[in-house]
Amino acid sequence: MTTRRGEAVALAGLLAAAGVTHLLRPGVYDPIVPGVLPGPARFWTYASGVAELAVAAAVAHPTTRRAGGRAAAALFVAVLPANVKMAVDWRRRRPTKRAIAYGRVPLQVPLIWWALRVARADAVGRRPR
Repeated sequence: MTTRRGEAVALAGLLAAAGVTHLLRPGVYDPIVPGVLPGPARFWTYASGVAELAVAAAVAHPTTRRAGGRAAAALFVAVLPANVKMAVDWRRRRPTKRAIAYGRVPLQVPLIWWALRVARADAVGRRPR
């Protein structure tokens, strides 16, 4: 397995795991859905889970990897408000929980970078026809 392919597989795995947990344990994610979004939080939890699974599939397949990497980066940007909400809501929790909540916010930066790296690596790895 090449490094590029390995990075794509790992990113697809991360996204797929996140998508599955959103669908199987939605109650964990419902409280961090920003209140400005219309409709019930559960809808957004399920929608984000489905989006994560779709993006994981796109990243996993070589022919859609470039678009999938870009979609993954956009998805990581889109979930940033939920992570900020979690950090604000958890500011008075135990130190361990606070650290988890606060850590999720800056973690988005390397995730976005990773997704863009996968998208770029695929573009560089393709041979012109």
